[in-house]
Amino acid sequence: MFSQYFGHYLLNRGLITNEQLQDVLEYQEAVHVKFGVIAVDKGLMTSNQVNEVHEKQKQMDKRFGEIAIELGYLTEEQVEELISHQKQGHLYLAQALIDRGYMTMDEFSSALNDYKKEYSLSTEMFEEIQSGNIDALVENILTKDHKEIREQYGDYISLFAKNMIRFIDRQTFLKISNEEVHHSKWFVSQEITGSAPLFTAIAADDQSLLHIASNYAEENLTEIDELAKDAFSEFLNLHNGIYLVNMSNWGTELSMNPQKFQENVKVSGEFVTVTVKTQKGSFQLILSTNPEKVNIH
Repeated sequence: MFSQYFGHYLLNRGLITNEQLQDVLEYQEAVHVKFGVIAVDKGLMTSNQVNEVHEKQKQMDKRFGEIAIELGYLTEEQVEELISHQKQGHLYLAQALIDRGYMTMDEFSSALNDYKKEYSLSTEMFEEIQSGNIDALVENILTKDHKEIREQYGDYISLFAKNMIRFIDRQTFLKISNEEVHHSKWFVSQEITGSAPLFTAIAADDQSLLHIASNYAEENLTEIDELAKDAFSEFLNLHNGIYLVNMSNWGTELSMNPQKFQENVKVSGEFVTVTVKTQKGSFQLILSTNPEKVNIH
C-alpha cells in the first residue's frame, strides 16, 4: 500500500504523470506475489490451509501470518521469512520508474527522503509501513493534516484500508476529501448503534460497484444484477462486522442495523468523505458520528 501513497506523492509534486503512475503500479502488481502463494510455493502451507486463513480474515482483523501461526500452519520464523519477500515494495516501484525512464535512481532517492521528512517518518516507522503495517501508514497520514478526523474515524478508516487490500484491490489509495456527495447512482449504507454510533456508507458508480462486487464474490460480474448488488452490500456488512469485533476487543460493545441498498440518491448533512481510488476507478466512503444529521433523499 505504501507504493500507492508514495506514487501519488510523486504525482502531486509533478515528478511523474498520472499515466506514468498507472503504468508503474500495473508493473508492480505484476511482480507482486501474495503471501499465501509464497507459502505454498515454498512448501510451508497447502492451498486448503491458505483458503482457511483467508476465511478467518473475513471474521477478524489480523494479518495472514498471525492467523497462520495461531492455526499452527507456520512458525514465527517462517512468517518473518515470508514477510521479507514483501518488505521491498517501494523498490519494485523504483525499478519500474527507472526501467521506464520516468526517473533516475538519484531522483527517486531524493524524493523518498523528502517524503520521509515531510511525514516525519523515522527509520523504525518506515520499516513498519514497509512490513505491511497499514495502521502506522494511515495514522501517520491522518496525523499530518487531519488530526480531528484521525481521532474520530482513524480506527475505522485504517481497517477499511486493510479490508480493501485483503478482499478487493491491492492498489487501494485513500484520501480525505470532504467532498459533498450531491448524487450517487449506487449507495449502500449501514448504521452502527450503541455508545459510539456511526453512520457508514459507500457511494459508487457502475464501474466501482462491479469492481467491488466481482472481487468480493470472486467471480467476474459484468452487469449490475441482484448478485452484484448483494456482493457490493455484503462487503460493507463484512467490514463493519470486523470493526465491531475490534471495538468489542477494546471494551466497547456495539450493534449494527441491516445494510440498506439504494439507487440514485442525494446525500447532505454532516459527514466526512473519504475518496477511495482503485484500479477500476474511485468511490466515496461516507462516515458520520452523528447519524441523525445525515440526510438521504
